[in-house]
Amino acid sequence: MGLAAAGIAFFPALAVGSFLNVVAARVPLRRSIASPGSACMGCGTPIKWYDNVPVLSWLLLRGRCRSCGAGISWRYPAVELATAVLVGACFWKFGLTWEAAVASFFCAVLVVLSAIDVERRIVPNRIVLPAAAVVLVGQTLVHPSVEWLAAGLGGSLFLFLAALAYPRGMGMGDVKLALLLGFAVGRTVPIAIFAGTLFALVPSAVLFARHGVAARKMAIPFAPFLALGGLLALFAGRPLLHAYLHLL
Repeated sequence: MGLAAAGIAFFPALAVGSFLNVVAARVPLRRSIASPGSACMGCGTPIKWYDNVPVLSWLLLRGRCRSCGAGISWRYPAVELATAVLVGACFWKFGLTWEAAVASFFCAVLVVLSAIDVERRIVPNRIVLPAAAVVLVGQTLVHPSVEWLAAGLGGSLFLFLAALAYPRGMGMGDVKLALLLGFAVGRTVPIAIFAGTLFALVPSAVLFARHGVAARKMAIPFAPFLALGGLLALFAGRPLLHAYLHLL
């Protein structure tokens, strides 16, 4: 049942990923996500429907605009495919349930925030705060508990204190993202934050190895790594937390 649900959800989620690309491109610029229609960022030519098929059109066009030949960022198929895979994984794990719907929304938000942070080094309030509210309401309705609110506030407070101690290491956007993580994964939010920090150490180590002390001035987007930690907590957080507590 879970595998069938994942297969059913996969292809509609590709279309959702295509919409998330519009969100990632326009929200940071404070442009409408409803109009005008999709157009080439280089020449402004409106994109035909057959050139706007998720993933497939990008492959057939070899990452180039049909009209002017300008390059189309790899971000577009990556966002579409990541969204489809993650939404499919949510329905595979949770089945055709409201829990899967909330988890899918959470994953889609993580994808779009990661894409924006990679390109622009920001985590927009216009996305993360409304999304956090939606996830909190959704989780509370599906599994009524104070756990979600407490976890969100606790995770956010932890990163807020970390940002005060090391302001160059993260911004307030990451603090608000921790709020979303806590609302979504509850008591496993420490796993999300700890894992995200560990994941971020890998590119940091590479930069220090290549550039030495000059790497301290090179900004690394933290949101994608927190998102990876959030995904780990979502799909495997409770078994990991149980194993850790069992060791103690």
